[in-house]
Amino acid sequence: MKQLTAILLGAGQRGNAYSDYALQCPNELKIVGVAEPDDVRRKEYQDKHKLPESQCYKTWQEVFARDKWADIVMICTQDTMHYEPAMAAIDKGYDILLEKPIAPTAKECKEIADAALAKNVKIIVCHGMRYTNVMKKLKEIIDSDEIGSIASIVHCENVGDIHHSHSYVRGNWGNTERSSPMLLAKSCHDLDFIQWLVGEECVRVSSFGSLSYFKKENCPDGAPPRCTDGCTIDCTYDARKLYVESDSEWFRSVAAGHYRPTDEEVGEAIKTGPYGRCVFQCDNDVVDHQVVSMEFKNDVTVIFSMSGLTPVINREIKVMCTRGIVTVCTDPPSLIVTKFVDPSKRESQKIEFPQESGHGGGDIRIMRTLCAFIRGDSGPSGLTEIGASAKNHMLCFAAEHSRLSNGAVVELQNYIEEL
Repeated sequence: MKQLTAILLGAGQRGNAYSDYALQCPNELKIVGVAEPDDVRRKEYQDKHKLPESQCYKTWQEVFARDKWADIVMICTQDTMHYEPAMAAIDKGYDILLEKPIAPTAKECKEIADAALAKNVKIIVCHGMRYTNVMKKLKEIIDSDEIGSIASIVHCENVGDIHHSHSYVRGNWGNTERSSPMLLAKSCHDLDFIQWLVGEECVRVSSFGSLSYFKKENCPDGAPPRCTDGCTIDCTYDARKLYVESDSEWFRSVAAGHYRPTDEEVGEAIKTGPYGRCVFQCDNDVVDHQVVSMEFKNDVTVIFSMSGLTPVINREIKVMCTRGIVTVCTDPPSLIVTKFVDPSKRESQKIEFPQESGHGGGDIRIMRTLCAFIRGDSGPSGLTEIGASAKNHMLCFAAEHSRLSNGAVVELQNYIEEL
């Protein structure tokens, strides 16, 4: 088996999650370089992968100033920083792992997909849902026709209020101008999965949603702009509790800007950084709840609901078919298949799956699929290659267009042609 080589652009949480595969499976993948503007993160990554100084850069531009020097470029920069490095990597002939979303605009998504096709470059987009065991099993059941064909789907993404406050209020994805709309940033892989499961093109879509809770109108009386400015209100989202006193290494490291920070470092970070702001007094503008209605070419109807106002983080899905129904939960991972045998009897089977780290095991399976795909192994299961992913992203853009147009029904083909 050929060992592939990769360069990482963006050594943050997601970049580390994917490139850790090189440490777990060194016979398959070796990290040979990194571009990361933060000095502390770059040094930590350099030490982890034993990289020479000459292969560690501050900017992605420096990577592409050289002739091609690896098999793969892994683009894990912020959403608005995907397009330019992706186009540069394609131009140099690198195969690519591209964190979702592909890019923040429909035009950029299409250009990346078209350029990759023209250059015969392979790109896998990180839609982790397709790679989890529970979702792969769901797809297998539907494709087997054992409960007939899909009639309708209700798909709920429960983001969780704490997670939402962290990432989509205080964090990098809270403001559309800095990142992208909530539906694209958080749920593009949900809509990708729905279209993959249905197996047909969506013909029309409409959407409603808004920012209802995390805004100034709901700020408690007397709350200062920062939790550390002497706030005495008993608040669920008190940054001192969520970050300094937290046992979540993810929360703490994001707030401090590097891994394994001390309490003092986290405390200092929330005094001046974005994660210490009152959640009702931030510059966030993305929705905290949204619903999308879809109709597909084969008459399948789908309701997708995303909410940041839930106590848990999981997905709950009902797939209603002509001869049965499948009910799915991602945490804990399980599915229940109920077959319509006769009016007096309903046969149900519950299938449970072990809990796996890394987005339900999706992270490691993405990397395993990427390596197989680039080596030329035939069609790994659930492959999220750029052509299909770019097309499925159009659902997000069309839904957001509908939301901003008072829920007007958008005909997908007309929308794509107008682009």
